[in-house]
Amino acid sequence: MSPNVPRATRGRERLHASYQRVRERSVALHQRFKPKRLRAPSLDWTNFLIADVRGALGPYVVVYLAADQHWPLAALGLVTTLGGWLGMAAQTPIGAWLDHTNRKRAMLLAALALLSVGAVIIALLPKFWPVVFANGLMQIVSGVFEPAVAALTVGLCARNALTRRMGRNAAWSRAGNIAVAVASGLMAWAFSPRAVFLQVPFIAALTTVAVLTIPYDQVNLRRARGLQEKDEKAGPVGWFGLFRSRPMLVFGACSLLYELADAPLLTLVGQQIGVEHQGMGTIVTSAFIVSAQLGMLLSSIVVGRRADAWGFRWLLAVGFALLPVQAILTLLWHKAYWLTGVQFVGGISSGLFAALTPLWLADATSGTGRYNLAQGAMGTLRALGVTSSGLLSEVLVARLGYNAAYLGCAMVGGLTLALLWFALPDPASRSSDEKHEIVTRPET
Repeated sequence: MSPNVPRATRGRERLHASYQRVRERSVALHQRFKPKRLRAPSLDWTNFLIADVRGALGPYVVVYLAADQHWPLAALGLVTTLGGWLGMAAQTPIGAWLDHTNRKRAMLLAALALLSVGAVIIALLPKFWPVVFANGLMQIVSGVFEPAVAALTVGLCARNALTRRMGRNAAWSRAGNIAVAVASGLMAWAFSPRAVFLQVPFIAALTTVAVLTIPYDQVNLRRARGLQEKDEKAGPVGWFGLFRSRPMLVFGACSLLYELADAPLLTLVGQQIGVEHQGMGTIVTSAFIVSAQLGMLLSSIVVGRRADAWGFRWLLAVGFALLPVQAILTLLWHKAYWLTGVQFVGGISSGLFAALTPLWLADATSGTGRYNLAQGAMGTLRALGVTSSGLLSEVLVARLGYNAAYLGCAMVGGLTLALLWFALPDPASRSSDEKHEIVTRPET
């Protein structure tokens, strides 16, 4: 370097040379350890840990604020209602953005970070406005996980391997739900309910490692959003074209009605046990949750191994038929051990529906480029069913009693089964013209 060059310029050049050396070494390190192909544990542990990191959602927020922080019921109800509405409203836009962006894995990682922030705020600042913000944030970003993982799976797996892989995803997710229910209960008992939220950043860090082991350069981004691989020029259909499809409309109605009938069956039974046997509600509800998750685990394995051979429509029909059966069995006897077994039946029903939904949508939206939008829309309808069921079931209980509420769930479940059987064709059994009836108006 010439001595006539100013000292500031020499300093900038040395700094630039150092930056280039660091950059070249980081690229070499990344290439050395970059995953070259998909290994089963990548998606397995991602699904397992995502179920764990989402464990601070739902009942734990309510229990922590009501029992540990002694919040008034009116404030608690307002916070949970606002969070539920925000999460429901965000589902469809999240699905649309997952279709649009090529950074699906980055979106998943951002959701993990934001969920951790929300959990820490609730643990350390359990005041009204911080909790309103944190719970709303957590409810919104929780809508990213399932569609993002499903999109990555569709992009990684060809159709002949997709069913087994989706079933395996669901099975590992159910195992994660069981693990987090047990671990959170133990942590709350050994330390405090606050520990349930403080564990979230740690599990989110482990989940980030698992997500980064997924070889993103092997993800077919066209297939991940439901576009055909062979026709590179074909674009996505318009938003409204997707929702003019009769099968999509029928499946959406089935999704809403199913959640309307299914969601109260566990909460009402736990509530009734808690009223009739003071001090037993929390313990019995935990047993119900574990029993239901075991049923969902079993049905997820069945979907992965047998769904292609038996057909989606038949398995969906079995799942929907078990819903009124669960409601009628709940009516027969109100002993805790009997009801725990009944929740296992309900878990099989819920597990079949949950595991088959992303598979059915993958076939139904093939060629549209709107796979993730469809997932978001179905998530919105399911959330609407869950939130509506809470109000309707409590009104029935207040006016007619618990048995009337269970009978109402059975009737709605029977209606859902009839709608599925008589109005919804199996995507695999439709003709080519019917199957792609929504691929009619591509976006300009």
